[in-house]
Amino acid sequence: MPTKVAYLGPKGSYAEKAASALAELEKLDQPTFLPCLGIRSVIENVATKHCEAAVVPIENSVEGGVTATLDNLWGYPNLFIKRALVIPIRHALIGCGSLNEISEVLSHPQALAQCSGWLAKNLPNALQLPTSSTSEAVRMVQGSKFRAAIGAPKSTSDIEGLNQLAYPINDVAGNRTRFVFLQSKESEKKGNIASLAFSLHSNKPGSLLNVLSCIADLGLNMSRIESRPSKRELGEYIFFVDIELNNKLLNWNNKLNKDLKPLCENLVNFGSYESSELDYV
Repeated sequence: MPTKVAYLGPKGSYAEKAASALAELEKLDQPTFLPCLGIRSVIENVATKHCEAAVVPIENSVEGGVTATLDNLWGYPNLFIKRALVIPIRHALIGCGSLNEISEVLSHPQALAQCSGWLAKNLPNALQLPTSSTSEAVRMVQGSKFRAAIGAPKSTSDIEGLNQLAYPINDVAGNRTRFVFLQSKESEKKGNIASLAFSLHSNKPGSLLNVLSCIADLGLNMSRIESRPSKRELGEYIFFVDIELNNKLLNWNNKLNKDLKPLCENLVNFGSYESSELDYV
């Protein structure tokens, strides 16, 4: 049976490249791909089982966690991460006119932030307009000489009249984004990373320290921790943690849940999975 994979569209986005590469790594038989408008829509498609899988960006090496992904993962605790893939991000400025005609630059907020230094130097007076994705921005500038988009360098190939006006324009040469492959069923495959999210019973001295000490006492190293507001009240947060798994530690999942769960108001385990890197886009 073919597997339908949702991703952040339209076609030509970095998410499409990640979805294709992850489907290949997962050895999916006859995958079909569904471009969605917005990360929430991507995650809802797999959470409601309209699609069997979904691919979303979760972290960027320059701008940090992708907040829309983190917030929606917390909202759908029945989802699991089956695999992660890190891909290099090399942005291009794309448009129909010339560089000196550009007065508006469109792109996803993270892409605009990742190119903020270049924009300040080369297009200091251009208005920066956020869009739902880089590929949507590229589509929106077609036919306009005063608009340009920040997007993937190969995203002009299917759109008539568009050219690369500058490349690469991202401020950090080593810019990378980690994408995750989501499914609504827990994977039996072990991996080198586990991802958790939790909220605390109360905002008291030592509450967060107790949770982090519990992880450390099991001999597990955290490779990432970040917080997001709970949206219930000011000063209340959700914490997202990635843990490097020790192959010698047996039954880490049961041990962690047993010791950690009493310390948390809510604990979500997104599972363990393999993470790899792609050397090209």
